[in-house]
Amino acid sequence: MSFQVNRYFSTIGGLTGALALITYAGAAHNDTGNLNIVAPILLGHAPAFLALSILSGQSRTATIGGSAILIGLILFCGDLLSRDFLGDRLFPFAAPTGGTVLILGWLITSLTCWSKCK
Repeated sequence: MSFQVNRYFSTIGGLTGALALITYAGAAHNDTGNLNIVAPILLGHAPAFLALSILSGQSRTATIGGSAILIGLILFCGDLLSRDFLGDRLFPFAAPTGGTVLILGWLITSLTCWSKCK
């Protein structure tokens, strides 16, 4: 059985895992509340991106859902980290927008094999 792997999502999965561990390390050495929120979110999404690297080769829906998840993570986690490191948010409503896009991405991903899966 052969399958096509999406290098984009595979790379994002590895980077997300690395960023999670960096964020956990920062939380251990810094009394910053948002690092404790961001770290498990990133770590939870790292294996999801690795799975999406395989699924997206089978289904365009997985690619769309994974892209939405990535955008949501950037907005949500980026806003929380921006508050800690820059002292201000990315832009008004960045975190709630990111959270909403994350949820939408997961809902789209849930439809992955309802369309054409091999």
